[in-house]
Amino acid sequence: MSKAEPSAVTKWHKHSKQEGFVRLELHVRKEDVSLVKGVVKALGDPVREREARALLHKEIAMPNAVGFKEYLASAPLEGVDLSRPRDLGGDIDL
Repeated sequence: MSKAEPSAVTKWHKHSKQEGFVRLELHVRKEDVSLVKGVVKALGDPVREREARALLHKEIAMPNAVGFKEYLASAPLEGVDLSRPRDLGGDIDL
């Protein structure tokens, strides 16, 4: 008796896994369905995937910040004025 041939679904799952794909189940609000589908399509489009991935990493995904200091260091600060006048303090009467 020979071993049964794997089903087409089993073959597809194995092939997808070898290509680096994983199955992901999401629960999103009804109004976000088209948005999430658009993101998935952009990530799967060879023309748009690089730009879409970079945009998502920059704007949404937090870098692997270990602590608050690393989180602040990863914040996009372009155009933010961080300068302030030097405060020498006031006179102190003892």
